[in-house]
Amino acid sequence: MTADNFDNTLKVFRERTPFRPFTVVLHSGRQFEVDHPGALVHRDGVAIFVGPGGVPVIFDYEGVEHFVGDLADRPAGQEPGG
Repeated sequence: MTADNFDNTLKVFRERTPFRPFTVVLHSGRQFEVDHPGALVHRDGVAIFVGPGGVPVIFDYEGVEHFVGDLADRPAGQEPGG
């Protein structure tokens, strides 16, 4: 996954209205659910998610295997990676 694809995909997931949780699956096998759009910040291929209890998860485009979530309702013209 490229840094641009990573950033664009996170942006689309984060800006869905209404927001719906999505899962990040890392190459290590670890996965976590992003349950609130305000708990995620990303820039230049790196992201921080603050999970329940204030536990931060730092991840980047090189470590993400894929995202799990339905993007079928994204606004027209907003393609991940495009």
